[in-house]
Amino acid sequence: MTIRNVLFLFSDQHNQKVAGCYGDSVVQTPNIDKLAQDGVRFDNAYCPSPICVPSRMASLTARWPHRQECWTNDDILRSDLPSWLHAAGAAGYAPVLIGRLHAIGPDQMHGYAERQGGDHSPNWQGAPRQSMGVLSETNDPTPASLQKSGPGYSAYQQKDADITEAAIDWLTHQAPALNADGKPFCLTVGLMLPHPPYVVDDEAYDLYAGKVPPPELGPDAADHAFHRWWRDNRGVTDLTSEEADRARTAYWGLVHRMDEMIGRVLEALEAAGLMENTLIIYASDHGEHLGERGLWWKHTFYEESVKVPLIMRLPGVLPAGEVRDQVVNLVDLSQTMLEAMGADQLPHADGRSFWSLAQNATASWSNETFSEYCTDIVPAWTGGRAVQQRMIRSDQWKLIIYNDEAPQLFDLNADPSEQHNLADDPEYRQTQHGLMARLTQNWDPTAIAKRMLERRVEKDIVLKWAQQTNPASTHIWDFSPDINKLSGGQSDG
Repeated sequence: MTIRNVLFLFSDQHNQKVAGCYGDSVVQTPNIDKLAQDGVRFDNAYCPSPICVPSRMASLTARWPHRQECWTNDDILRSDLPSWLHAAGAAGYAPVLIGRLHAIGPDQMHGYAERQGGDHSPNWQGAPRQSMGVLSETNDPTPASLQKSGPGYSAYQQKDADITEAAIDWLTHQAPALNADGKPFCLTVGLMLPHPPYVVDDEAYDLYAGKVPPPELGPDAADHAFHRWWRDNRGVTDLTSEEADRARTAYWGLVHRMDEMIGRVLEALEAAGLMENTLIIYASDHGEHLGERGLWWKHTFYEESVKVPLIMRLPGVLPAGEVRDQVVNLVDLSQTMLEAMGADQLPHADGRSFWSLAQNATASWSNETFSEYCTDIVPAWTGGRAVQQRMIRSDQWKLIIYNDEAPQLFDLNADPSEQHNLADDPEYRQTQHGLMARLTQNWDPTAIAKRMLERRVEKDIVLKWAQQTNPASTHIWDFSPDINKLSGGQSDG
């Protein structure tokens, strides 16, 4: 049987629209574009949650965040829940991770048998983080991330440069040896970019300076009370046009640099003679607002935040240059990769394999998915406000519910920019009722809020333990705060 390897390129916080193959005319992403040209591009791919840890952990297990009680960035995924890497390893694959995982707790593998590179942050909430130097607080949703933006250099860019070199070395020396021994691999290259800081090297910044357009959408009639509160709470209501332009320009530069790194990894795969028998997937864990609607970062169910790029390439098996409009999710992607590998599907999962759909646009598919965003009062950027929010995307419809505020209903065919909330329109009452029934089936925000309060008490003990004992972390990429630099006249705090 012909060996079929898997190369999963997984970035962080990539707005789907900021790629040439997704329609951006400014950014230069020739390597991502070539993957789309040679493979299948999914235009309606969504994340399980619009923040890092719950999205990533749900992607590992093919379960919604509420089904594994992993809602926030300080929740620990149970080690006994099988991930798609466990299933791949059980099927005879070598599951390898180089780079970012962003798992909290003692298990820093979750089914990977080999890991290189590591994360930049500790395994435990409460343990001290590495200093970002002059870019302190710029990786979090704070005004500092926009005030201290533009040309410079961040440890995150350097980390990805190191991860790229490690991936190239592994593909050059270890991957061919595995295949020669009859063993396929599934390699994940976990990139940090284009996650904030909104800072990129001077050369990349200058390449896009004056070329990146301003946001198209401002707060409007569809603006929601929660998002008004969020903007005010995060201190971005008085953002200057100069700050917004710097941050956006740097983000385009970060995507540019990430694409170059992806290109170098793909060159190594080709040089090793493995390009044609490797399923290549590119995706990101969630999106990024980039100032659209006056919002930044992620944390919402608007398309900029909850939609992700997703491209798959495998010559002779997947068609070249085709697009899929069907609605899929990262929880489905893990099951899809397993089917492509001939491995068993994960049991008791919410995700469904769309491997047949990837091969054939007319394959049967239920055009529906979900995403959820739940928080407690930690960390500080929650503003002390706990929320339980969920979205359903079903065909052209998107319904969003909030635990303490009015819902939003959008017809994405007629209103792709989500400007017209139809939730109060009597004409769409029946549509909303049907979507609401699906959205709240087996999902009770009151019960979730109660459980999250119980978990908060438990997690606080672990947090205080980490603060007092500073436990050792494994699989950490160590860096000097001096790596982080700002150029030009922007604020350095």
